[in-house]
Amino acid sequence: MNNVSYSDVVQNQMKNQMHNLFILGSPRKNGNSATMAKAVADGLLQTKGNSVENIYLNDMNIRPCQDCGGCLSTGNCVFDDDMASLYTKTDEADRLFFVSPCYFYAMSAQIKVYIDRFQARWARKYLLNQVPTAKHKRTGHLLSCAATDGAELFTGAILSIKCLCDTLDISYEEPLFFRKVESRNSIRNLPEHIASCELYGSKIASRS
Repeated sequence: MNNVSYSDVVQNQMKNQMHNLFILGSPRKNGNSATMAKAVADGLLQTKGNSVENIYLNDMNIRPCQDCGGCLSTGNCVFDDDMASLYTKTDEADRLFFVSPCYFYAMSAQIKVYIDRFQARWARKYLLNQVPTAKHKRTGHLLSCAATDGAELFTGAILSIKCLCDTLDISYEEPLFFRKVESRNSIRNLPEHIASCELYGSKIASRS
C-alpha cells in the first residue's frame, strides 16, 4: 500500500484482485467528478476481487512536458518528480479510470499534464518498439461532468483519452458523462446520478 497523502486505497480482502486505479484531475477532492469516482468505486467493490486506489493529481508535483526530446531515444522522461511513481502505478493497474471535470470543453490542467508526460511511453511503443505486454485485457474508462450542455462538450476529452489508451495499449471502454451539474455538490444531491455511477462500476466488475 502507498502511504503517501495523495493516494488512498480500499481493498476487498482477497488475493488476485483486479486493481482499479482512479486518476482524479479535479482540484477539489469532494467535487462532482470525485463524487462520480467514489460512486463508481462503490459499484466495483460490490464484486469480490476488486481493489480501488485513488490518485489526487492536484496534490502531486508533476512538471509539464517540455517537448525536450529527452525520452525519444530512451523511453524514459528526464524529470525526476512524482510522475515516476505514476508510470509504475499506471502500468500495473488492471483498469484505469480517468476522472476530470470539463473546463472550457476540455479536461482539467492537472490531468492534461499527467497525459502529456506519457510522451515517454509513446516513444517506447512507436520509436523503440517496446510494446507493453499484459496477461489479460486492460481497460481505460473516462468519467467527466460539466455545468453546460454543448453538443461537443466531451469530444476533446474523448480524443485525448483514446490517444492515451492507444499509447498504453489498453482498450478504451464506454465513458460516463453528466451534463448540467452546475453547483459543486450537484451530483451528491442527485440520487439518480449516484445510482448510475454505481451501476456503471458494477457492470464493469461483472465483466471480469
